[in-house]
Amino acid sequence: QVQLVESGGGLVQAGGSLRLSCVASGSISSPNTVGWYRQVPGKQRELVAEISHLSITNYADSVKGRFTISRDSAKKTVFLQMNSLKPEDTAVYYCKVWMQLRNYWGQGTQVTVSS
Repeated sequence: QVQLVESGGGLVQAGGSLRLSCVASGSISSPNTVGWYRQVPGKQRELVAEISHLSITNYADSVKGRFTISRDSAKKTVFLQMNSLKPEDTAVYYCKVWMQLRNYWGQGTQVTVSS
């Protein structure tokens, strides 16, 4: 069984930066893709960025050039570096691993960007 724990969220002023971490426990096999998603109340959860086991990345248009996803497979950790944060980035951020035709989700971490 895979469990994911996110950390690094918090309150930051517009223009600031945060670095989110997602640490996995359990066996992680390849192929796999790890993604960061975010959700605000009343809206669907949306993809922010994802990275494959080959480190191929994909970003939502709204975060391109500001966010960077990376991974340290040896430590089973994926990072989301968020720079130039905007109030509209405020959301709960979730980590998801897709592996062996299953999705595993973390519990989420709150990111709040004040104007």
